[in-house]
Amino acid sequence: MRIVGINIPDNKHLSYGLTAVYGVGLARAQSILKELGIDEYTKAPELTTEQENAIREKVESFTIEGDLKREIAANIRRLKDVGSYRGSRHAKRLPARGQRTKTNSRTLKGVKKTMGSGRRKLEKT
Repeated sequence: MRIVGINIPDNKHLSYGLTAVYGVGLARAQSILKELGIDEYTKAPELTTEQENAIREKVESFTIEGDLKREIAANIRRLKDVGSYRGSRHAKRLPARGQRTKTNSRTLKGVKKTMGSGRRKLEKT
């Protein structure tokens, strides 16, 4: 089964398989299946053509994949252009939501070197 050019895995339950589409998380996938009356534990090959089309239409009614990525990029660009604090944090590739940066900001900053106590270890003679 394909939705917006993304293959839904055949070996996973639908609620988890739909999360392969960018913009569809577990909660949204479960609500879509519940609304359509499809059991979330069924797998993609077990669906009928009508059920596939219903899921495809429902998922495509949301902002997903490329449109969502463009929207997020435009929001970040707007923050940078306005000159807001959050925009400057994005520009510097630092956490934008108040996290500490002395330690634990490895995802955005990248691992440069490991922290130490500052003391050198004594060499044994």
